[in-house]
Amino acid sequence: MNRIADTIDSVSAFIGRGVAWLALVIVLLQFALVVARYLFGVGSIWVTESVTYGHAALFLLASAWTLCSGGHVRVDIFYADASPRARALIDLLGALLLLVPFALALLWLSVPFAARSWAILERSQEASGLPLVFVLKSLLPVFALMLALQGIAQAIRSLAVLRTGEPHVAS
Repeated sequence: MNRIADTIDSVSAFIGRGVAWLALVIVLLQFALVVARYLFGVGSIWVTESVTYGHAALFLLASAWTLCSGGHVRVDIFYADASPRARALIDLLGALLLLVPFALALLWLSVPFAARSWAILERSQEASGLPLVFVLKSLLPVFALMLALQGIAQAIRSLAVLRTGEPHVAS
């Protein structure tokens, strides 16, 4: 089971590290937009929408990696001082009762949403905007699937700690 969790973690990390570069792209595009607008008086809807798309892709595709790395916000009132077994129990219950059901519900709802967008090849409402709204909407089910898988990996790791008392070290 730990091999499955390791594989999920590896995929999340690979995708997360890849899309992390979007942060640099977003900053550079936004800087170029500000310079173009205030120094030259020109703007670009295409570039503005690219910043929005990049921001959405960064957050949606890096969220599973953030969860894997322990970067998501949690209330540490009890968790910080808890034993490894208590932390594992909290993580297991959180994954099985909250994270995975939410991700599966989002997946269930977002697939038809994205499919309708693909059916019409939805484009921006702006005349000179990006013709890729359908691709952006496709990130929602991808996000949900990645988060559900990462929740399963978290549950596997938590079960291992509850069973052995020791956290698993990835090989």
